[in-house]
Amino acid sequence: MRARTIILIIGIGLLTAFAVLNIDEFTRSSLLSLGFTSIQLPLGLLMLVLLIASLLVFLGTTLYIQSLNMLETRRHTRELSSQRELANKAEASRFTELRIYMEAQAHAALQREADHEKALTERLVQTQAVLLNRLEQSDSATAAYMGQLEDRLEQRSVLPQIASQ
Repeated sequence: MRARTIILIIGIGLLTAFAVLNIDEFTRSSLLSLGFTSIQLPLGLLMLVLLIASLLVFLGTTLYIQSLNMLETRRHTRELSSQRELANKAEASRFTELRIYMEAQAHAALQREADHEKALTERLVQTQAVLLNRLEQSDSATAAYMGQLEDRLEQRSVLPQIASQ
């Protein structure tokens, strides 16, 4: 409990005790003037009734303000909850968009890698074909040179045999 509430309860208790202890004085009749007329009433009792009426009005006003405050708090809580839910959905949507973007980038990278691999394979095949072609040319040239050398050697070895005959 708050200190104000405790002080209010203690004050009401003391006032009640005072009224109970002095009930004879509160109920003694007096002549009261209302300005345009006069009436015979117990002044203490009238003041006590007015005090209780003002206390009830004060408590009613307090309850009304507290209930309005609670309703406002609930409304704010609901709005905050809905805003939090919207923020969570937006965050999930951003994560989904980011995942889709990342998947697209990964797919594009894989596609580029496959294209590069295909181009590299084609260049390797072309290079291999060129190498084989040059090897065949080199073999042909070597065979031709060997044939020429054999022909020369045969001609040289045939010439001395012809000359010796």
